[in-house]
Amino acid sequence: MEKTAKEKRGHLYGLHRVLNPKGVLPQPAWKLDASPECYDNELTIDVSYLNIDSASFTQIKEECGGDPEGIREKIQTIVAERGKMHNPVTGSGGMLIGSVDRVGSAFPDCGVRPGDRIAILVSLSLTPLHLDRVEEVDLSTGQVKVRGKAVLFASGPFARLTEDLPEGLSLAALDVCGAPAQTARIVQPGHQVVVLGAGGKSGLLSLYHAKKKAGSQGKVIALEAKPEACKDLRTLGFADEVIEADVRDPVGLLSRVEQATAGALADVTVNCVNVRDTELSAILATREGGTVYFFSTAVRFTAAALGAEGVGKDVHMMIGNGYAQGHAELTLQTLRDCPPLRELFESRYAGGGL
Repeated sequence: MEKTAKEKRGHLYGLHRVLNPKGVLPQPAWKLDASPECYDNELTIDVSYLNIDSASFTQIKEECGGDPEGIREKIQTIVAERGKMHNPVTGSGGMLIGSVDRVGSAFPDCGVRPGDRIAILVSLSLTPLHLDRVEEVDLSTGQVKVRGKAVLFASGPFARLTEDLPEGLSLAALDVCGAPAQTARIVQPGHQVVVLGAGGKSGLLSLYHAKKKAGSQGKVIALEAKPEACKDLRTLGFADEVIEADVRDPVGLLSRVEQATAGALADVTVNCVNVRDTELSAILATREGGTVYFFSTAVRFTAAALGAEGVGKDVHMMIGNGYAQGHAELTLQTLRDCPPLRELFESRYAGGGL
């Protein structure tokens, strides 16, 4: 695109949007400039919906006593103070969908045009965001209907929304698309796999790919605290065993996993839990030399590192990078390939006017 006289030049990683403290990247920054001006390497978005990440929404909901009006005001306050939806307690954000407003002349030429419906694949914790208003809050999904503007930097991946999948479904799935992609990389044929928090969005998608990769010679064990979610897991049939358990109880969980694996423990443990204090549960569930994939943003990595040291457990620990090449395509295709999983996601997440 031809550069217009009014366009300003932006930094690849968005440093030009950082207000406080200067010189840091947008994610760790306290406050961003969320003005709707489109720099040459940016894409501006008319925002329709936010999907607050599970750990963040759970924390805000608890702080506000489950009051939708209180949650709405809390979200507006955070965004007004920080120029982004970056929960100061959990440090996490979420993602959004909306319509492309403007495309800067130096934004990568990927065929996107004004009016296209897209979902950003970077965290709201680094995305400049201005909200005119928060209209509705869905307490069950963490999806929030809004009116506002957002900015995507040239370095930020995004996905075009397709007509064959409802937007609410895409919003829910793409929010956690790093989890199934990384799980598909880590799990190998014959592995014993434990998924903590298996009944949520990231847990369900990870469980599907764990079973697909482990195969008939492997074993996949789903741990979930909610009885209704356990029922859904048994109906889906992705797990060889579904265990209803409090995953914040590491000693009790270890006993259940030992029974399920005949003492061998997990080759791979995937932590998708949206509450704190599950680090040691994941570590104890994993065999010596095994891998723990911490996807949950509720995880405290200092607690994980010191906890593993304290129990003398030599395991590989992976931070839940939300980005993996092809993660959006893999996740949406998963929903197309597995009708029962798609039906469950639609029943939970595709309503609310999306």
